Amino acid sequence: MLLEPPLIISSADAKPSSRYYDADRIVKTLAKGIDYEVEEKFRNVTLTDLGIRRVERLLGVENLYEQDFEMVHLIEEALTAHALYEKDRDYVVKDGKVIIVDQFTGRLLPNNRFSHGLHQAIEAKEGVEIQQESKTLAEISYQNYFRMYKKLAGMTGTAATEAEEFYKIYKLEVVVIPTNKPNIRKDHNDVIYKTESAKFKAVADDIAERHARGQPVLVGTTSVEKSEQLHALLVRRKIPHEVLNAKNHEKEALIIAQAGRKGAVTISTNMAGRGVDIVLGGDPPDEEQQKEVLEKGGLYVIGTERHESRRIDNQLRGRAGRQGDPGETRFYVSLQDDLMRVFGGEQVSRLMDRFGIDETIPLEAGLVTRSIESAQKKVEGFNFDRRKNVVEMDDVINVHREVIYKLRRRILELGAGITTNKEWIIGKLSSMSVLSSELWEQKEREFGEETWYKIVSDWSLRVIDNFWMDHLVDMDQVREGIGLRGYAQRDPMVEYKKEGHERFEILLARIYSTIGERLEKATTDSVVRVSPSESQLLARANYLHGDFESGVRDEMGQASPRFVDPLGRVVKVQAVTSGKEKVGRNDPCPCGSGKKYKNCHGR
Repeated sequence: MLLEPPLIISSADAKPSSRYYDADRIVKTLAKGIDYEVEEKFRNVTLTDLGIRRVERLLGVENLYEQDFEMVHLIEEALTAHALYEKDRDYVVKDGKVIIVDQFTGRLLPNNRFSHGLHQAIEAKEGVEIQQESKTLAEISYQNYFRMYKKLAGMTGTAATEAEEFYKIYKLEVVVIPTNKPNIRKDHNDVIYKTESAKFKAVADDIAERHARGQPVLVGTTSVEKSEQLHALLVRRKIPHEVLNAKNHEKEALIIAQAGRKGAVTISTNMAGRGVDIVLGGDPPDEEQQKEVLEKGGLYVIGTERHESRRIDNQLRGRAGRQGDPGETRFYVSLQDDLMRVFGGEQVSRLMDRFGIDETIPLEAGLVTRSIESAQKKVEGFNFDRRKNVVEMDDVINVHREVIYKLRRRILELGAGITTNKEWIIGKLSSMSVLSSELWEQKEREFGEETWYKIVSDWSLRVIDNFWMDHLVDMDQVREGIGLRGYAQRDPMVEYKKEGHERFEILLARIYSTIGERLEKATTDSVVRVSPSESQLLARANYLHGDFESGVRDEMGQASPRFVDPLGRVVKVQAVTSGKEKVGRNDPCPCGSGKKYKNCHGR
């Protein structure tokens, strides 16, 4: 599905739960269509009533959704991993790690991870070590990131099919520039087969014929799995060829450079962003070979499957017939392909059944191509609606983001000695706490103006960042469940905006009141300065982890903990014994929230 994940800044969180493996074992016992339903059009998977009861029996609980909400989430992610994500299509397993495959280019994304526990669920599915979980510090959609630029423009050979989206999202017009030289490429009608095996046999036959003639062939596949399937067919026929996919992408430049040589056969996953430098005759070009290749008809491009986006298909086609060169393209399709199976093969299937067409006999007609393009338009429209919905929801968070980042900037400027925002900050804090302007001035005299501003900046930023991270998680949970409001005849988007506004007002009130309360309690008795050189060393060593030192001795000669904050001040900490039993990290939080202590007051 063409739905980009947002750009996320994250940091390491708690160790991954071993319960991912438990959830995976349970999901492997469930049956599709009986225990869970998969909606491929909507990329959604849900447990049936029978499936819920089966899971409850396996876990030994009476009501899964009341007694073990954490396991509900893990089961949902495990189901998604098994039903909707395929190895060698959406990801590969390399060196014991799950690595995402870019759906547009077929390249690996080693530094990216699926969010919300999905990546850990896939790791459990593949039986590899589950990597550490992460928490989101900040996120933004690609669309809102791009819209931050004052000027925005781009150039691509395949923008015309997405002109509506460019205008609605970015207010950008698409202008089609004529080609430098006339396009003489021949784009043949699609051919469609009943079965995938018949289709791949026909593709292999076509490759063999073109190779024997000396015409270079570039074959586009939609996944690593399909490229290896075709590779096996060509090996049996003893046809020399190169394979370019996510498993050997480091050879990309070398493989592409020779894809235009006489008789060359190159199999590649999605060609978006690569292949524009294919030179007929090879690299460096051989004049005699170049002449022969031109006489044979130039580069012949085969698509083994229609992508759900016409842009991807057009990018593959565009690798042939560049700069006035001759070229040919053809797409092979089967009724078992995902696009035809899910979105639009019924009309063609009925036609083939009516005429009793054998699976080895292809159907080639304008009707086929139009039917496929109609299916693609359905998918593109559906995906555009989803992307638009994501943007509209991110627009709500974007308002929150701008307010929070403006607040952070003012706080940072104050810490750097820029006092133009001082009165504004005092006004905000005094409206939510007892930190009035008189008390502020008293603190300035007590600590010294420069030190006080740094204290305000440091303490405020930590409060803002912690509350903002909680708000992102909170809004994410609202977003996941907001669609259910539609069943109550309410517009989910209106409800999301309303609820988001209410929660953000509460967030701001909590931020200002918490900062005010903490600063109001700051005293010189609790904050002791150390020399600048020692300050720098201790701040670096202890800031991120909040480490305690035991270099100070109390009256009894016992080590007394000493905490050093980022400004190098030593905060005296007196040990307090409550008499209560210590709460374990994984025990329920005593506050009664229902969360584990480590995820609540023990964070």
